[in-house]
Amino acid sequence: MKKIGLFLLAMATILSSCRLDSFLYEPTVTTAYQFDAFEGEQRFVLDSSYAISESLVHLMTLESGPESDRETIYAAYIGDTNQISQDTVILYCHGNAGNLDYYWQRAKLLANAGGKNRFGVFFMDYRGYGMSTGEPTEAGMYYDVDACMEWLKGKGLTGDRLVMKGFSLGGAPATELTANPRTLVPSKLILEAPFASFDFMTQDIAKLTLPGSFYTNLEVDNAEEIKKVQQPFLWLHGEADDYVGIHHGALVAQNYKGSHKVVRRIPGGGHSTVPVVMGFEVYAQLMVDFITGEI
Repeated sequence: MKKIGLFLLAMATILSSCRLDSFLYEPTVTTAYQFDAFEGEQRFVLDSSYAISESLVHLMTLESGPESDRETIYAAYIGDTNQISQDTVILYCHGNAGNLDYYWQRAKLLANAGGKNRFGVFFMDYRGYGMSTGEPTEAGMYYDVDACMEWLKGKGLTGDRLVMKGFSLGGAPATELTANPRTLVPSKLILEAPFASFDFMTQDIAKLTLPGSFYTNLEVDNAEEIKKVQQPFLWLHGEADDYVGIHHGALVAQNYKGSHKVVRRIPGGGHSTVPVVMGFEVYAQLMVDFITGEI
Protein backbone atom coordinates (compact mmCIF):
# COMPACT_ATOMS: atom_id res chain seq x y z
CA MET A 1 0.00 0.00 0.00
CA LYS A 2 1.44 3.38 -0.96
CA LYS A 3 2.11 5.96 1.73
CA ILE A 4 0.02 9.08 1.19
CA GLY A 5 1.20 11.17 4.13
CA LEU A 6 3.84 13.24 2.34
CA PHE A 7 1.66 13.52 -0.72
CA LEU A 8 -1.26 14.90 1.27
CA LEU A 9 1.06 17.29 3.07
CA ALA A 10 2.30 18.64 -0.24
CA MET A 11 -1.21 18.93 -1.58
CA ALA A 12 -2.36 20.70 1.57
CA THR A 13 0.43 23.27 1.54
CA ILE A 14 0.84 23.82 -2.20
CA LEU A 15 -2.61 23.16 -3.65
CA SER A 16 -4.86 23.72 -0.65
CA SER A 17 -7.74 24.80 -2.88
CA CYS A 18 -7.81 21.39 -4.57
CA ARG A 19 -10.20 18.73 -3.30
CA LEU A 20 -8.50 15.53 -2.10
CA ASP A 21 -11.44 13.16 -2.40
CA SER A 22 -10.12 11.29 -5.44
CA PHE A 23 -6.63 10.94 -3.94
CA LEU A 24 -7.88 9.03 -0.88
CA TYR A 25 -8.69 6.02 -3.07
CA GLU A 26 -5.91 4.08 -4.79
CA PRO A 27 -7.73 1.34 -6.72
CA THR A 28 -5.97 -1.10 -8.99
CA VAL A 29 -8.07 -1.99 -12.00
CA THR A 30 -7.76 -5.45 -13.53
CA THR A 31 -9.37 -7.51 -16.28
CA ALA A 32 -9.09 -10.80 -14.38
CA TYR A 33 -8.45 -11.86 -10.79
CA GLN A 34 -5.49 -14.15 -10.14
CA PHE A 35 -5.80 -14.95 -6.41
CA ASP A 36 -3.08 -17.56 -5.67
CA ALA A 37 -1.41 -16.88 -9.02
CA PHE A 38 -1.17 -13.14 -8.30
CA GLU A 39 2.43 -11.90 -8.54
CA GLY A 40 1.87 -8.23 -7.75
CA GLU A 41 2.53 -6.36 -4.52
CA GLN A 42 1.54 -8.24 -1.36
CA ARG A 43 2.57 -7.73 2.26
CA PHE A 44 2.83 -11.47 2.88
CA VAL A 45 2.21 -14.83 1.20
CA LEU A 46 0.90 -17.80 3.18
CA ASP A 47 2.41 -21.25 2.76
CA SER A 48 0.59 -24.22 1.23
CA SER A 49 -0.95 -25.27 4.55
CA TYR A 50 -3.34 -22.33 4.17
CA ALA A 51 -4.47 -23.38 0.68
CA ILE A 52 -8.18 -23.16 -0.08
CA SER A 53 -9.85 -25.62 -2.44
CA GLU A 54 -10.91 -23.97 -5.68
CA SER A 55 -14.36 -25.47 -5.17
CA LEU A 56 -14.76 -23.24 -2.10
CA VAL A 57 -13.84 -19.97 -3.82
CA HIS A 58 -16.88 -18.34 -5.42
CA LEU A 59 -16.28 -15.23 -7.53
CA MET A 60 -19.48 -13.36 -8.35
CA THR A 61 -20.98 -10.06 -9.45
CA LEU A 62 -23.56 -8.13 -7.47
CA GLU A 63 -25.71 -5.15 -8.37
CA SER A 64 -25.03 -2.39 -5.88
CA GLY A 65 -26.86 0.82 -5.03
CA PRO A 66 -30.15 2.45 -6.02
CA GLU A 67 -31.07 2.84 -9.67
CA SER A 68 -29.67 6.39 -9.68
CA ASP A 69 -26.26 5.19 -8.46
CA ARG A 70 -26.08 1.55 -9.49
CA GLU A 71 -22.85 -0.26 -10.28
CA THR A 72 -21.77 -3.86 -10.73
CA ILE A 73 -19.27 -4.99 -8.13
CA TYR A 74 -17.16 -8.14 -7.88
CA ALA A 75 -17.03 -10.15 -4.68
CA ALA A 76 -15.62 -13.50 -3.59
CA TYR A 77 -17.04 -15.88 -1.01
CA ILE A 78 -14.70 -18.42 0.58
CA GLY A 79 -16.60 -21.39 1.95
CA ASP A 80 -19.56 -23.62 1.20
CA THR A 81 -22.39 -21.39 0.00
CA ASN A 82 -24.88 -24.13 0.89
CA GLN A 83 -23.88 -23.76 4.56
CA ILE A 84 -24.33 -19.99 4.86
CA SER A 85 -27.69 -20.47 6.59
CA GLN A 86 -25.79 -22.23 9.39
CA ASP A 87 -22.27 -20.76 9.31
CA THR A 88 -20.78 -17.68 10.92
CA VAL A 89 -19.52 -15.33 8.20
CA ILE A 90 -16.81 -12.66 8.33
CA LEU A 91 -17.61 -9.79 5.96
CA TYR A 92 -14.19 -8.28 5.21
CA CYS A 93 -13.90 -4.67 4.03
CA HIS A 94 -10.47 -3.97 2.52
CA GLY A 95 -8.29 -0.88 2.52
CA ASN A 96 -7.90 2.02 0.10
CA ALA A 97 -5.38 0.44 -2.29
CA GLY A 98 -5.26 -2.53 -4.63
CA ASN A 99 -8.10 -4.96 -5.25
CA LEU A 100 -9.20 -8.48 -4.29
CA ASP A 101 -5.88 -9.97 -5.39
CA TYR A 102 -3.96 -7.71 -3.02
CA TYR A 103 -6.11 -8.84 -0.07
CA TRP A 104 -6.41 -12.50 -1.03
CA GLN A 105 -3.80 -13.66 1.47
CA ARG A 106 -5.61 -11.82 4.28
CA ALA A 107 -8.91 -13.40 3.28
CA LYS A 108 -7.29 -16.85 3.22
CA LEU A 109 -5.87 -16.28 6.68
CA LEU A 110 -9.36 -15.51 7.99
CA ALA A 111 -10.74 -18.56 6.19
CA ASN A 112 -8.20 -20.70 8.09
CA ALA A 113 -8.93 -19.20 11.50
CA GLY A 114 -9.91 -21.98 13.89
CA GLY A 115 -9.42 -24.62 11.21
CA LYS A 116 -9.97 -24.57 7.50
CA ASN A 117 -13.26 -22.89 6.58
CA ARG A 118 -14.57 -22.75 10.13
CA PHE A 119 -15.93 -19.33 9.17
CA GLY A 120 -17.19 -18.21 5.81
CA VAL A 121 -15.32 -15.18 4.47
CA PHE A 122 -16.88 -12.70 2.05
CA PHE A 123 -14.94 -9.77 0.59
CA MET A 124 -15.62 -7.40 -2.25
CA ASP A 125 -14.03 -4.80 -4.49
CA TYR A 126 -15.68 -1.44 -3.99
CA ARG A 127 -16.87 0.29 -7.14
CA GLY A 128 -13.88 1.41 -9.19
CA TYR A 129 -11.62 -1.30 -7.74
CA GLY A 130 -10.52 -4.43 -9.57
CA MET A 131 -13.23 -5.37 -12.06
CA SER A 132 -16.02 -3.44 -10.32
CA THR A 133 -17.58 -0.68 -12.40
CA GLY A 134 -17.86 2.99 -11.54
CA GLU A 135 -15.74 5.31 -9.41
CA PRO A 136 -15.06 5.03 -5.67
CA THR A 137 -17.23 7.18 -3.41
CA GLU A 138 -18.06 7.15 0.26
CA ALA A 139 -21.75 6.43 -0.35
CA GLY A 140 -20.75 3.85 -2.93
CA MET A 141 -18.64 1.95 -0.41
CA TYR A 142 -21.64 1.65 1.88
CA TYR A 143 -23.88 0.50 -0.97
CA ASP A 144 -21.29 -2.07 -2.03
CA VAL A 145 -20.86 -3.61 1.41
CA ASP A 146 -24.61 -3.63 1.95
CA ALA A 147 -25.05 -5.39 -1.41
CA CYS A 148 -22.92 -8.19 0.04
CA MET A 149 -25.17 -8.28 3.10
CA GLU A 150 -28.21 -8.57 0.85
CA TRP A 151 -26.64 -11.55 -0.92
CA LEU A 152 -25.76 -13.20 2.39
CA LYS A 153 -29.26 -12.61 3.72
CA GLY A 154 -30.65 -14.22 0.59
CA LYS A 155 -28.54 -17.28 1.37
CA GLY A 156 -30.02 -17.51 4.86
CA LEU A 157 -27.49 -15.59 6.97
CA THR A 158 -28.85 -13.80 10.03
CA GLY A 159 -27.22 -10.88 11.80
CA ASP A 160 -26.30 -12.89 14.88
CA ARG A 161 -23.85 -14.87 12.70
CA LEU A 162 -22.40 -11.89 10.83
CA VAL A 163 -19.04 -10.45 11.90
CA MET A 164 -17.88 -7.19 10.33
CA LYS A 165 -14.13 -6.72 9.84
CA GLY A 166 -12.64 -3.54 8.45
CA PHE A 167 -9.00 -2.89 7.60
CA SER A 168 -7.76 0.70 7.26
CA LEU A 169 -10.22 2.52 4.96
CA GLY A 170 -12.46 -0.55 5.24
CA GLY A 171 -13.09 0.46 8.83
CA ALA A 172 -15.43 3.14 7.47
CA PRO A 173 -18.08 0.87 5.89
CA ALA A 174 -17.59 -1.71 8.65
CA THR A 175 -18.26 0.86 11.36
CA GLU A 176 -21.00 2.69 9.47
CA LEU A 177 -23.02 -0.44 8.73
CA THR A 178 -22.64 -1.71 12.28
CA ALA A 179 -23.61 1.63 13.81
CA ASN A 180 -26.39 2.29 11.28
CA PRO A 181 -27.39 -1.16 9.98
CA ARG A 182 -29.34 -1.59 6.77
CA THR A 183 -29.91 -5.14 5.56
CA LEU A 184 -28.47 -7.03 8.55
CA VAL A 185 -27.45 -6.08 12.09
CA PRO A 186 -23.92 -7.46 12.61
CA SER A 187 -23.16 -9.31 15.84
CA LYS A 188 -19.55 -8.14 16.24
CA LEU A 189 -17.14 -5.54 14.86
CA ILE A 190 -13.39 -5.93 14.27
CA LEU A 191 -11.31 -2.92 13.21
CA GLU A 192 -7.65 -3.22 12.23
CA ALA A 193 -5.68 0.02 11.80
CA PRO A 194 -8.73 2.29 11.42
CA PHE A 195 -8.46 6.05 11.09
CA ALA A 196 -10.49 8.25 13.43
CA SER A 197 -11.98 10.53 10.78
CA PHE A 198 -10.99 12.27 7.58
CA ASP A 199 -11.08 15.55 9.48
CA PHE A 200 -8.62 14.16 12.04
CA MET A 201 -6.49 12.62 9.29
CA THR A 202 -6.11 15.78 7.19
CA GLN A 203 -5.30 17.91 10.22
CA ASP A 204 -2.89 15.28 11.51
CA ILE A 205 -1.02 15.07 8.21
CA ALA A 206 -1.13 18.72 7.17
CA LYS A 207 -0.46 20.02 10.71
CA LEU A 208 -2.97 22.79 10.00
CA THR A 209 -6.03 23.96 11.89
CA LEU A 210 -8.26 23.96 8.84
CA PRO A 211 -11.15 21.47 9.03
CA GLY A 212 -11.00 18.34 6.94
CA SER A 213 -13.96 19.68 4.95
CA PHE A 214 -11.55 22.23 3.45
CA TYR A 215 -9.80 19.38 1.65
CA THR A 216 -12.49 16.76 1.12
CA ASN A 217 -16.24 16.25 0.95
CA LEU A 218 -15.89 12.85 2.60
CA GLU A 219 -17.68 12.72 5.94
CA VAL A 220 -16.31 9.47 7.35
CA ASP A 221 -16.03 9.76 11.13
CA ASN A 222 -15.34 6.39 12.72
CA ALA A 223 -14.58 8.00 16.08
CA GLU A 224 -18.10 9.42 16.19
CA GLU A 225 -20.00 6.51 14.65
CA ILE A 226 -18.40 4.00 17.03
CA LYS A 227 -20.36 5.66 19.85
CA LYS A 228 -23.50 4.06 18.41
CA VAL A 229 -22.04 0.55 18.32
CA GLN A 230 -23.25 -1.70 21.14
CA GLN A 231 -21.95 -4.99 19.75
CA PRO A 232 -18.68 -6.51 21.04
CA PHE A 233 -15.72 -4.69 19.51
CA LEU A 234 -12.12 -5.75 18.79
CA TRP A 235 -9.53 -3.12 17.90
CA LEU A 236 -5.99 -4.03 16.87
CA HIS A 237 -3.35 -1.64 15.60
CA GLY A 238 0.40 -1.71 15.02
CA GLU A 239 2.34 0.62 17.29
CA ALA A 240 4.76 1.32 14.41
CA ASP A 241 2.01 2.20 11.92
CA ASP A 242 3.35 5.17 9.93
CA TYR A 243 0.38 5.28 7.56
CA VAL A 244 -2.55 5.59 9.96
CA GLY A 245 -0.99 6.33 13.35
CA ILE A 246 -2.13 4.29 16.32
CA HIS A 247 -3.58 7.43 17.93
CA HIS A 248 -6.33 7.24 15.29
CA GLY A 249 -7.44 3.79 16.37
CA ALA A 250 -6.96 4.69 20.03
CA LEU A 251 -9.51 7.49 19.71
CA VAL A 252 -11.99 5.14 18.06
CA ALA A 253 -11.50 2.59 20.85
CA GLN A 254 -11.76 5.27 23.52
CA ASN A 255 -15.10 6.45 22.13
CA TYR A 256 -16.63 2.96 22.08
CA LYS A 257 -19.29 2.69 24.81
CA GLY A 258 -20.74 -0.71 23.98
CA SER A 259 -21.02 -4.05 25.72
CA HIS A 260 -17.50 -5.50 25.38
CA LYS A 261 -14.17 -4.19 24.11
CA VAL A 262 -10.95 -6.05 23.34
CA VAL A 263 -7.82 -3.98 22.62
CA ARG A 264 -4.58 -5.23 21.08
CA ARG A 265 -1.69 -2.82 20.48
CA ILE A 266 0.95 -4.68 18.49
CA PRO A 267 4.57 -3.65 19.25
CA GLY A 268 6.54 -3.34 16.02
CA GLY A 269 3.45 -3.74 13.88
CA GLY A 270 3.20 -1.53 10.80
CA HIS A 271 0.08 -0.62 8.89
CA SER A 272 -0.01 -3.80 6.83
CA THR A 273 2.21 -6.10 8.87
CA VAL A 274 0.20 -6.81 12.02
CA PRO A 275 -0.52 -10.46 11.02
CA VAL A 276 3.17 -11.01 10.23
CA VAL A 277 4.46 -9.43 13.43
CA MET A 278 1.92 -11.25 15.60
CA GLY A 279 2.46 -14.52 13.76
CA PHE A 280 -0.25 -15.95 11.55
CA GLU A 281 -1.44 -18.56 14.04
CA VAL A 282 -1.60 -16.05 16.90
CA TYR A 283 -3.44 -13.54 14.71
CA ALA A 284 -5.94 -16.15 13.52
CA GLN A 285 -6.51 -17.42 17.06
CA LEU A 286 -7.27 -13.87 18.20
CA MET A 287 -10.02 -13.74 15.57
CA VAL A 288 -11.42 -17.08 16.74
CA ASP A 289 -11.32 -16.18 20.43
CA PHE A 290 -13.09 -12.88 19.86
CA ILE A 291 -15.74 -14.25 17.51
CA THR A 292 -16.54 -17.18 19.79
CA GLY A 293 -16.58 -15.05 22.93
CA GLU A 294 -13.53 -16.63 24.56
CA ILE A 295 -12.12 -13.14 25.15
